[in-house]
Amino acid sequence: MYFRALATDYDDTLAHSSRVEPATLRALQSIKESGRHLVLVTGRTLPDLQSVFPQFGIFDLVVAENGALLFDPTKKEQTLLAAPPPESFLRKLEQLHVTPLSVGQAIVATREPNEAAVSAAIGDLGLALHVVFNKGAIMVLPSNINKATGLKAALTRLGIAARNVVGIGDAENDSEFLALCGCAVAVDNAIPALKEAADWVTFAEGRGVEEVARLLVHHDLHTVQFSVAKALSPSENCESR
Repeated sequence: MYFRALATDYDDTLAHSSRVEPATLRALQSIKESGRHLVLVTGRTLPDLQSVFPQFGIFDLVVAENGALLFDPTKKEQTLLAAPPPESFLRKLEQLHVTPLSVGQAIVATREPNEAAVSAAIGDLGLALHVVFNKGAIMVLPSNINKATGLKAALTRLGIAARNVVGIGDAENDSEFLALCGCAVAVDNAIPALKEAADWVTFAEGRGVEEVARLLVHHDLHTVQFSVAKALSPSENCESR
């Protein structure tokens, strides 16, 4: 077994319209039954995730808040990987009437077109924060935090090397964690830049994860070829990276 884990984004990758279909859940279960691990990598907060996906305990670990929080569903253990947002920043956003506005343990989230106001607040206060985009959503986190750093923490806990992980996603904020993985997969509804950089483009949300699960369980991805966009030999596959 070369690929020992699947790391997947949630919205528009695993889930369609915020919900995971029964067939997709069965696909995830087949991966677990094959002896592999599952890691969910999402921008959502834990309470938000639980409200839309109560079955998230199927994952060995959850990287939430776009890399800022690591959660072990079995132990019900949370590990905060980033500092909470400064109160001065939150007050500034309120003064600038930034809405909608949601605050997690480390993440601050809003939507376009609030990026100018958010960037201005960061600059005015001289904070080491960065703005992350996700198909119209805007997330603010410490500058050293992203989905890749969160996934690294999860893989360290599981004792798995990144090269032995298949990653799948759809949006701007998935690019860093996919680049970390041994095989990077984009779903068909992904943004063009992510599809171009991926090793493999699969079906759209839900069905794409099901396709990956089937080929992972039965073939360990031996039959998967690199994307033509990679300009590599058609005989090369993800395992040969």
